[in-house]
Amino acid sequence: MRWILLLTCLLAGLAQALDYQLQPRQIAEGVWLVEGSTDNFAAENGGNIVNVGFIETAAGVVVIDTGPSRRYGEALRQRIEQVTGKPLLRVLLTHHHPDHVLGNQAFSDVPIAALPGTTRLLAEQGDAMAENMYRLVGDWMRGTEVVLPSEALEEGELEIGGRRLRLLALRGHTGADLAILDERSGVLFAGDLLFYQRALTTPNSPGLDVWLADLDRLEALPWKQIVPGHGPLATDAAPFVQMRDYLGWLDGVLRQGAEQGAEMNELIRAPIPERFAGVSLSRYELIRSVSHLYPRYERNAMGRVDRQE
Repeated sequence: MRWILLLTCLLAGLAQALDYQLQPRQIAEGVWLVEGSTDNFAAENGGNIVNVGFIETAAGVVVIDTGPSRRYGEALRQRIEQVTGKPLLRVLLTHHHPDHVLGNQAFSDVPIAALPGTTRLLAEQGDAMAENMYRLVGDWMRGTEVVLPSEALEEGELEIGGRRLRLLALRGHTGADLAILDERSGVLFAGDLLFYQRALTTPNSPGLDVWLADLDRLEALPWKQIVPGHGPLATDAAPFVQMRDYLGWLDGVLRQGAEQGAEMNELIRAPIPERFAGVSLSRYELIRSVSHLYPRYERNAMGRVDRQE
C-alpha cells in the first residue's frame, strides 16, 4: 500500500512539474497573447519560448500557432476555452518551426491552415525537428507527433466570425512565413519575421536581403501593437529598428568575412556590439547563423573560374 501511495505522489509531482502554467493576457478587444520566454529550449521551460495568440470573434476563436508540444497545445486549448467559452474556428500557423506547430495534435479536430510552403516544409522536416525537441526538452514532448495543416492559405483578407484578418505571405525567415494583421484592433502577429530582445534564427532563411524587404512590408501596415514571434509586445517601431540593425550587422560580419577569406571559427568569435548586449542568445545564434549562411556568402565572394578571362 505504501509503494502505491509513493508512486501516486511521484506521478502527481511529475505532472505538476510539467505544467506550462500558461497565462493568456488580453492586449486588445478580443485579442489575447500567451507570451513565452526569450531563453533557449531547455528541460526547465519545456520549449515555452514562443509567443502564441488567439482572437475572439462573434462565431468563435482563431488560434495563431499551437506551441512546442502536445502538452502545450492541450494546455493552450484549455485556457482558450476557460477565457472565451467559445468554440474554436480555425488554427493559423505562421511557419513550420517546431516551437510554433508541435501543439497541433491538440487541435486536430479543428481546421489547421498554413501557407503551402509551410505544409511542405513541415512534411519534410517535422519528424526530425520533433526528435530534436525530444532531445532538448525531454518528457515535456511525450506523446507529441507531427500533425500537418489541413487547409492552404494565400495572401489576402480572411473574413471569419465578423472579423477581418489581413494575411501576408512572406519569405524572409523560412521561405514561407505568414504574418497576420487583425484590422479591428491593429494587432500585428508577425511570427518569426520579428524577433525582439532575442537574437533571430536563420536555419531556413533564403537570405537576409529577403528578410529586410519583408520588414518593409510589415512596417508599412496600419498596426497599433506588434506581437513578435519571440520577445515582448511592442506599441512602437522598436522591433523593426532592432531587427534591421541586427540583420545589417550580421550581413556585414558575413560579407566582410567572405571577402577576407575568413574561416567560420573566426566569425563565430566576432565581437557582439554593445547595443546588442541586452539581446538574448546573441552569441549562440551568431554561431548558428554562421553555419547556416556563411557558405552562401563564400560562394558569392568567389569568382567564377569558368567565366574569367
